[in-house]
Amino acid sequence: MTAPAIAPFGTGAYRSVDELVAAVLAGRLGPDPARSAVSVGFVTRQGARHGGRGRVYRNHVLSLRVGAAVGSCAVEPGELPDEVAYDCVGVTVADLLTHSLTPVRVAALDAYLMAARPHAEAGAEPVLLPGGSSLAKSTARAAAVVDLLPADPGATVLVVGVVNSLLAALRERGLRYLPCDRVGGSTEWGEPCRPDATVLLDGCDALLVSGMTVGNGTRTAWPAET
Repeated sequence: MTAPAIAPFGTGAYRSVDELVAAVLAGRLGPDPARSAVSVGFVTRQGARHGGRGRVYRNHVLSLRVGAAVGSCAVEPGELPDEVAYDCVGVTVADLLTHSLTPVRVAALDAYLMAARPHAEAGAEPVLLPGGSSLAKSTARAAAVVDLLPADPGATVLVVGVVNSLLAALRERGLRYLPCDRVGGSTEWGEPCRPDATVLLDGCDALLVSGMTVGNGTRTAWPAET
């Protein structure tokens, strides 16, 4: 039997997570996932409130190691018990990609792709964060992300998954934004967060979407024009 050809990383476009998983299981994006197993699994529970900010963040993340890479998926607080991480250890990526829990599938997919195609080999540019307070680091991260947006001052950005440092960075660059978050609520400045991003698509010029949308099923595929 002839092994499937491994596609270069930028060839083709995957319109959904299911399409990407199918490509991995078919061996088109790297080594046989049935021969790659998770060696370490852990859950991170983090709370944060940056100095000068009024919002408290609670972050829960499932992380899995495959080879030299660690893949992760953020979840809502309390959504996953710690036992899930233990149960993934020693299990192959192929098996985890068919797991009943979406966060497990996403974390395994993230780890596998990172191991098969390290960012450095794909031409990614590292960003060195400065020392200082948690707010300084959050602000620097947000500025680096916003710099990647293909949008000119005055454009409107749909922000799915509200992070206030990102909104502040958009403001500084003269960009308008439409805040959207699955849990609703409001921004640090009292602006309402809409829970449904799809109804806001026609009113934006660019999208800034949290990776958490992949793990919580908020959206499995975006329209081609976006």
